Amino acid sequence: MRSSRLSLARDEGLLDLPACGPVAVFSPQAGDDLTPLGRARVQVVTGFRPDHDAFAAAGYDVVAAPVGPYAAALVCLPRARAEARALVAQAVAHVPEGAPVIVDGQKTDGVDAMLRELKGRVALSEALAKAHGKLAVFAAPGPAVLADWVALPRDLPEGFRTWPGVFSADGVDPGSALLAAALPAKLPRRVADLGAGWGYLARAILARPGVEDLHLIEADAAALDCARLNLPDPRARFHWADATRGKWGPVDAVVMNPPFHTGRAPDPVLGAAFIRAAAAMLTPSGTLWMVANRHLPYDPVLAAAFRDVEEIGGDSRFRLTRAARPLRA
Repeated sequence: MRSSRLSLARDEGLLDLPACGPVAVFSPQAGDDLTPLGRARVQVVTGFRPDHDAFAAAGYDVVAAPVGPYAAALVCLPRARAEARALVAQAVAHVPEGAPVIVDGQKTDGVDAMLRELKGRVALSEALAKAHGKLAVFAAPGPAVLADWVALPRDLPEGFRTWPGVFSADGVDPGSALLAAALPAKLPRRVADLGAGWGYLARAILARPGVEDLHLIEADAAALDCARLNLPDPRARFHWADATRGKWGPVDAVVMNPPFHTGRAPDPVLGAAFIRAAAAMLTPSGTLWMVANRHLPYDPVLAAAFRDVEEIGGDSRFRLTRAARPLRA
């Protein structure tokens, strides 16, 4: 979808890139075809590890944070408005004044609203509409024009700090709060927090006696940076990684509130992969403590991965599960 808009913009002369210099592409999704920009010129900028790894495997130059300066930039708009604004401001800050900045997104992700906002601030081209999305271009103004869009940390109660665009940036996720309260009074020595986010569950884990090592495994680099700030504890070990890939462990317990969305679409396959990853990293007598939305079809996955599975609480929205003694393939 994105490549069709890029190709059309190039063919119609809307996409007029400088003759030389690198082109930054902010937050594309795995599978996006970026070849209309000139593959050799592109540097992908993404802090989401699965996308980072996918573009690296496809032969792109990939970085977690922009290094610039760039000759031009493409911003692939996310759904979260604050994050989208921050990415546009970041792109402007890393190109020279007058350089082309391309903004592209799906209608379902709010591209129309973002383009309306930009029209009041920059000289925006007419939008090109195709494949349920829109693309527009503007010449980068000075960074001061979008200074109020620059991402700033958010301070939450209990001393937590988050960042725009990370999961549950505005407050503690209710499911995580339920799980934190239900954890046993004592936990074993080695624990992993899968999809650790900005560290709310990890702080609850470290508050239990018995924990000597806690591995926070998180795919979002910005969320993990927040967790580092929120957990100045020498027992915490931080891993920027896709929890469903690679070999982890062994650990004695896993605590997790697994994600169940890929973009906007619900994707219970992702949560199921987290369950299997937890089982694979646990010791034979290890235990999983998990919260998930009640409607998600995890029962068969849990039964196939653990000998003992029990519901230990929750509410009308969330179910708390304890699963022990993982089954080995």
